[in-house]
Amino acid sequence: MSDSEDDLTEKQLRIIVLGEPATGKTSLVSRYCYDHFSRQYCPTSGVDFFLKKASLGSLKDISLQIWDIGGRVLSGNLLDKYVLGANIVYAVYDVTSMPSFEGLYSWLEAVRRICAAQQHQPLICILGNKCDLEHQRCVRLDRHNMFVQENNVSSYLVSARTGEMVALCFQKMVAHVLGIQLSRAEQEEQQPVMRAEIVAAPPVIPENSSTITRTSSVCVIQ
Repeated sequence: MSDSEDDLTEKQLRIIVLGEPATGKTSLVSRYCYDHFSRQYCPTSGVDFFLKKASLGSLKDISLQIWDIGGRVLSGNLLDKYVLGANIVYAVYDVTSMPSFEGLYSWLEAVRRICAAQQHQPLICILGNKCDLEHQRCVRLDRHNMFVQENNVSSYLVSARTGEMVALCFQKMVAHVLGIQLSRAEQEEQQPVMRAEIVAAPPVIPENSSTITRTSSVCVIQ
């Protein structure tokens, strides 16, 4: 088969998203697949399945099967079936929750035990979700980096609410599995435009003035 014919062949990847409850796993997948975010928390019971069509470089037909694993599956006996044949495993924690970070040890241990038995090693990536809540951060960045280095895995700090780094982390890992080099334009395309309102400090008003004027402006951060 020629390279051009191979480019036309549909590529299928199996992606697993797991981690402790309430870390935002479903929100991350929904943001990536539908560019949607809901503030309402609905815990995943068992497993949710998502299908995402993507194109990277010369590959125009990539099918991503994304399995969103409920946080309580770790204590059951079905995790083996979900991890079987996975190309990418995302282990998610909440940067504002130390217990969710500490839970990563159990999840990675389970995944590696399963993969060793199956003689199959997927790419593993740690996602620190809710990075938009920096003022509430409990897991320090140096501890995150140390964990990543000790376990020899990839990692991203993401936000399902704002979309920061969500699409890019999926695209980069998929590209890595398929041996595709993302162009700078492709990487920039996955970064959302962030809108922030800046409220100026109120001007100094003379004591005999009864009117206070407040101004605001909007900036665009790319």
